[in-house]
Amino acid sequence: QVQLVESGGGLVQAGGSLRLSCAASGRTFSSYAMAWFRQAPGKEREFVAGITGDGDTTRYADSVKGRFTISRDNAKNTVYLQMNSLKPEDTAVYYCAARLVYYVSSAEATYNYWGQGTQVTVSS
Repeated sequence: QVQLVESGGGLVQAGGSLRLSCAASGRTFSSYAMAWFRQAPGKEREFVAGITGDGDTTRYADSVKGRFTISRDNAKNTVYLQMNSLKPEDTAVYYCAARLVYYVSSAEATYNYWGQGTQVTVSS
């Protein structure tokens, strides 16, 4: 069983930055691909960014490329999402997810564990 706990959400003005963190339980964290998804009001949950177990490979949604950076610290069992140049359309609940294989996927259904979500609100 893997438990994921997100933190770092909040209210920020457009153009600002936030860093989300996701702390994971479990002794084999480095073997999990990790990802961030988000869900805006009235919309389906969508893939934002993912990272392989060893952190060597990352993947981003087109909408966040160049603005968001995913990283992980396997010694701390934590994955991060640095969000810069935030836009009002980035407003959503952001979820951390773990996939019990090495490679990243953008498919929500392939992730085995989910955090409770953290709200990010970007004001214009």
